[in-house]
Amino acid sequence: MDDETTGTTPDGTGNNAERTAQAGAIAGAAAGAAAGAQAGARAAEAAAGGSYEPVWTFRGYKLRPSEFNTAMVHYYRAEIQRSNVWRSRLDTTTNWAVVTVAASITFVFAAPENHWGVFLLVMLLVLLFLFIEARRYRYYELWSLRARLMETDFFAAMLVPPFAPHADWDETLAESLLQPQFPISRLEAVGRRLRNNYLSIFAILTLGILLKLYLHPFEARTLEMFVERAHLGPFHGGMVLAGLGVFMIVLLLTTLVSQGLQEASGEVLPKYNIEDFLGDLWPLGNESDNAAATGVTGTADGSSWSRLSRRKRRRPQLLALVVAANPQHLADRIIAELHRGATALHGQGMYLKQERDVLLVALTVTEIEHLKAIVREEDPQAFITIIPAKEVVGQGFVPLEKD
Repeated sequence: MDDETTGTTPDGTGNNAERTAQAGAIAGAAAGAAAGAQAGARAAEAAAGGSYEPVWTFRGYKLRPSEFNTAMVHYYRAEIQRSNVWRSRLDTTTNWAVVTVAASITFVFAAPENHWGVFLLVMLLVLLFLFIEARRYRYYELWSLRARLMETDFFAAMLVPPFAPHADWDETLAESLLQPQFPISRLEAVGRRLRNNYLSIFAILTLGILLKLYLHPFEARTLEMFVERAHLGPFHGGMVLAGLGVFMIVLLLTTLVSQGLQEASGEVLPKYNIEDFLGDLWPLGNESDNAAATGVTGTADGSSWSRLSRRKRRRPQLLALVVAANPQHLADRIIAELHRGATALHGQGMYLKQERDVLLVALTVTEIEHLKAIVREEDPQAFITIIPAKEVVGQGFVPLEKD
């Protein structure tokens, strides 16, 4: 085939420039069509319902329903995928433990002269697998918690229109993204993995040790003979068996102590029926006071918040000191967009001897960036100091307790 037919030049470069131009034209046309479709959709919305107004408004950011829903759907898919990845890692660690135990049993019982002490080494290895899996389980709970928040207070609200999402769910999700924290303790993670998998594995290893001591090299006819076979180095057989018993008791106690911990979002637990939780977490008192202090509204028949809000945990609270040229206009924007109050403190700059009003604003960690954006727009030369607050009580935060 000659160069004219293929459209290439003798040096092999061909009409790449022309093809690139054509591809660029196609891409530009597609982008223009998309922009035209978006403009058409906005025009249709304006023609159908009047003015083009966003439905979702969050601290000054305005999104159309389609934009917000698309973002949430993609984010939900990402969290589900991440949860599945860590769930498969949990199964992988369990498989390691099962394969290791099966191989050790096969080896120890293959010949009478194979020492039972191999089971002790396998126990240490399985214990290491347990701690690795508990750490992975905590990560899994972090991702699944976010997915559960969207399921209970975003998708469920769509499916059941009378059910309104809790006003704090977006704040909770944003905080989890900005300052990730494990939703369950290490003790609960270890206890759950013990109850689900590893307690049975340790029981099988213990049974293997006892059978090996009893059967090989021949059946132990007396208790003294059985204990003597458990002799391991400088340790008497009775001490070894007692240590094995103590180890199993510690495992049982761990499962019992962590039995009452119900913070894991991955567990299939109901969203409603919170009366028992309120009785455990807060002292008896006025029901409205409990609802105001906890952020949980509703009763057992519905409209309660997820288990994350039922935990007695307070969001990190901060204080911001803002020195700006136009504090009044800045305070108006903070009140309008952040829905936070601002207090003007009279001050004087000691370097230039100029009097300035310093704005004091109490806010949460998820509102810091928005505050910075407002200050940057109003006065790029402003000065901001952000300090942590041990506790902020009052309207918009934790209600003041009654005497």
